[in-house]
Amino acid sequence: MMIFILLLEKVFGMYDDPIATVLDDLLKLDDILACMVARQNMISVMPSDGTDSFKPEINRIWDIIHRAMEDVFTVIREYSQAGLSEMEFKLQDYEALFFVFKDTENALVAIVPALANKGLIEVELENARREIIEIIKKQENERLATV
Repeated sequence: MMIFILLLEKVFGMYDDPIATVLDDLLKLDDILACMVARQNMISVMPSDGTDSFKPEINRIWDIIHRAMEDVFTVIREYSQAGLSEMEFKLQDYEALFFVFKDTENALVAIVPALANKGLIEVELENARREIIEIIKKQENERLATV
């Protein structure tokens, strides 16, 4: 019964995803216009309100950035096993920052203005990446404990 309730909560958006909470916290920073955990052809985790959480200025360029992200994930897929940990690209007045999860094809992605203070943002993204890794480890340990 409990598994069914958790499934319903996940399907109908009533499930509090701790990774989404980390993304919500990142969006509180002025210069982070959008963020997500993604891999090629798939956005794995979005902020709690989905794309509605993104700052409005991202809407006019979201489609082109989303398409460009797919090309970057081709590179991530090829080189993540070789130790690739970060990538970025600039498109128009924006930059997409990719913080790759070690030995995976997944990345924490943030879209920021091109003139943003990337030093501060990179520190926040690295801290968020570490927090997400800890959440994933905890979820995996809990899953293994129930098997």
